[in-house]
Amino acid sequence: GFHPEAEESSSLLETAVSVLQSSYLDSTSQDGFQYSQAILVENDVFLSELKAFAQAKEAAGYSQEELEETFAFLLFDNEEEAKEVCQTGLRVNSSSISMLGDPAKGVYISKYADCLHPRPWYHGKSGYIVICKLIKGKVKVVSENYTTSYTCPSPGYDCHVAVSRNNLPSKTSHWQAFEQSQYYVYEVSDGSTAERPRQICPYIII
Repeated sequence: GFHPEAEESSSLLETAVSVLQSSYLDSTSQDGFQYSQAILVENDVFLSELKAFAQAKEAAGYSQEELEETFAFLLFDNEEEAKEVCQTGLRVNSSSISMLGDPAKGVYISKYADCLHPRPWYHGKSGYIVICKLIKGKVKVVSENYTTSYTCPSPGYDCHVAVSRNNLPSKTSHWQAFEQSQYYVYEVSDGSTAERPRQICPYIII
């Protein structure tokens, strides 16, 4: 018989996989990953906050490009952690990286679906990826800062990215590639930092 749930979950898996595959940094990743199941995350609060963020920024004169929804990725070792982020949202103080901005004032999320961790995956490893919708807003390119005086969120911006090195040497270490492909996303209003930036919305766990 016809099982709409099964049908739906297989098309969800296809959607998720196509998002992931179109977000690889390294073309050899196409054959390197297998994805088994996708869970749609429906969190009305986050969806409506994403919308509210977009409306507020549109009213502030942001361009369509700045308001465009893109995807970004988080990796977790276990399903509980992945689900928790989908329930509570991506919150400040959740990152061990700090080179693009103070982890207490913003969150880090990966641009590429195959570069989600400072260490490469080994054969047979598995994990849970949370695909998030992201509105980058105004993006500021910042130099990496490895000191303990962290870079603060930039007034008038919503996101930091590392200085782009299009000529990434092929011998770039995995963690460098990982760090250079992070978004540092924050939301500051009236001088205080949102604990959970509204512009990131968990979308699918795979």
